[in-house]
Amino acid sequence: MQRPRDYAKEYRDFHGTTVQKKRRAGRNAARATAEAAGRVHKGDGKEVDHRDNNPRNNSSGNTRVMSEKGNRSRPRRSI
Repeated sequence: MQRPRDYAKEYRDFHGTTVQKKRRAGRNAARATAEAAGRVHKGDGKEVDHRDNNPRNNSSGNTRVMSEKGNRSRPRRSI
């Protein structure tokens, strides 16, 4: 008989890795930079998109502000 899956452990094991922490920090930094520049505001329905899909690359040429729907429906490639 199989044991039930421990979804909480699977979540922690993925999101707690060093790679995922750095990727999340990059996304948060991009959002903070856009907020400081006045390009986005809390609750405005906008997100910061990384053109090359690399959240660690926060150069001004790689980030742009998009609607939430536009950003989440954009095709991605895995990096």
